[in-house]
Amino acid sequence: MFVRAAVAAIFASSLMIGAASAQDLPSRHLKVIGLNSGTPVSIYDEVPFWGETLPEASGGQITAQYTPLDLMGIDDKTMLRLLKLGVMDVGSMDISKMAGDDPVFEGCDLAGLALTPKQARAACDAWRPVIDRKLQADWGVKPLAIGGNTPQIFWCRDEIKGLSDLAGKKIRVFNNTMRDFLSGLDATAISMAFAEVVPALNNGVVDCAVTGSMSGNTAGWNEVVTTLYPMSLGWSINVLAINSKTWDSFDEATKEFFLEQAASYEDSMWETIDKLVAEADACNTGEGACELGKSAFSILMPVAEADSAKHKEIVETAVLAGWAGRCGAECAKEWNETVGPELDLTAPVPN
Repeated sequence: MFVRAAVAAIFASSLMIGAASAQDLPSRHLKVIGLNSGTPVSIYDEVPFWGETLPEASGGQITAQYTPLDLMGIDDKTMLRLLKLGVMDVGSMDISKMAGDDPVFEGCDLAGLALTPKQARAACDAWRPVIDRKLQADWGVKPLAIGGNTPQIFWCRDEIKGLSDLAGKKIRVFNNTMRDFLSGLDATAISMAFAEVVPALNNGVVDCAVTGSMSGNTAGWNEVVTTLYPMSLGWSINVLAINSKTWDSFDEATKEFFLEQAASYEDSMWETIDKLVAEADACNTGEGACELGKSAFSILMPVAEADSAKHKEIVETAVLAGWAGRCGAECAKEWNETVGPELDLTAPVPN
């Protein structure tokens, strides 16, 4: 799973601090809890960032005790609360899963909002000041980088031919905005942790599940599904953030070092997504070169033109309206001034 040559290529440009300046940094050892271990962003970005990139760039001065959240037995919806409490110094979290605490956190990854990595990054760049403001003011947490995963698509036990076949199905989702989308399909949304999905699909607890086109592949979902329907429901946007007390304890050189490294790390995550999006279909169908995933033999059902139109309708009605209702009038207005123009969309403003 861990393709060392690919990782080396992805991170070749990330060592931004020279030896002379690195040796001036004070020694720090940080406790870090990361994303689910089976996801590509963990395999190809997080693991080498904490295990190789930072130690090498800092001349061994900055090291980390890094553990993915699933290996810690942590419910990922609690990550922000744990980071606020100082259970870890640094954490990575799927930001939409924090929307139970504040719907603002869904703002740049609403289901079906962005259809390309470029659009997803532009949406999150536009919403970044809002996320930053909320995290620092309400949670005592400073965001350092925003990344993502491959598009979140439908993985189904049985063969499906389009959105109409999802009506009445029990479908695993992991955030409120995906529930909004499924409400437009007359499907039943089931919340479930990533690590629980394979047995749930295998045993028929759910009929389909939503995750990244490559995340499911690297986690072995192809073994328990028949069909993949590549209708995008988001990008599982993640935020790398640091407890503010830890941040405030850094001297200026260490802060500068982290900001530079975080910027490089963010770029590398989006570069990885581009590589994975290009390979996902080949890996999932066994047709073509597959270096970063596992070669499998699932059916990849093309998205029908009528379904693309239905997708757009659901986003513009159920998804935007559902989120705006949760987030409130001022939130929706700010979204319409920031994210909306990037994607030519307008959220309804609640009365």
